[in-house]
Amino acid sequence: MIDAAQQKQWDEDGYILIPGFAEPDVGRAMLERVVEISREAGGQIIHESYFVMPEQNLANTVDAGPEAEHRVSKIFRLHRDGPFQTFIESPRILDIGRSLLGPRIDCFLSQFIFKNPAAWGQPWHQDSFYFPFDRAPQVGFWLAVTEATLDNGCLWVLPGSHREPIHEHGPDRRPGANIGYVEIVDCDFSEERAVTMAAGDLLVFHSHLMHRSKDNRSDSLRAAMVYHMAEHGTKDRANPPTPVNDWMCLPDAAAVGAARGSEVSNEEA
Repeated sequence: MIDAAQQKQWDEDGYILIPGFAEPDVGRAMLERVVEISREAGGQIIHESYFVMPEQNLANTVDAGPEAEHRVSKIFRLHRDGPFQTFIESPRILDIGRSLLGPRIDCFLSQFIFKNPAAWGQPWHQDSFYFPFDRAPQVGFWLAVTEATLDNGCLWVLPGSHREPIHEHGPDRRPGANIGYVEIVDCDFSEERAVTMAAGDLLVFHSHLMHRSKDNRSDSLRAAMVYHMAEHGTKDRANPPTPVNDWMCLPDAAAVGAARGSEVSNEEA
């Protein structure tokens, strides 16, 4: 559950920052798994059940590095896999999701973000622009796998913009930008706020919240694992369906309660 202070921040700003939400080994296990997937994919966009997006905007700036993960921007459709499913189905995550969306919730999108040195940031956008669903909002869960700093391209948010409608988005105007990147062109961002994070911190944010990231100017990776939840029963009106989405019903409160009871019974036995 979220407490009164977190609810106030959600209502006023459109996001909640929870320091130290996960132990560092949670992120390390995720990073090890996506490195494995990247190397197995060997540069292929579709690899088994995953969708691998190559990094496009490093080509004219740096030698990306010898390993496949140095040339990957994002990997989608991870929430049925090992450490990623364990995290999104953890009781603390489910409690937050139900507090904000209702008793039954789905995870429809997951992505691991590699932000390698010299990778560009993503322009101002609202996630709901990408979600042509029959109801809103959706909720994002952004887990810092490594620290996110001003130098390596942390997120920036526009507090209170979750109360705005979906603004006009145009294509990212930078030559060589990653496929699918768009930008808001009709808003004043002077009240923007940097969200720096330590590894293990969690950012929970409203799908109308305007946010962006800047370029990674450091010599280290800025990695994050991001999930998006919706109220159960939400319909995707995209035709054809968005290929990176994968709708999965998350355990309801009764199922989680039964699982907890079983754990107690096993311990007593």
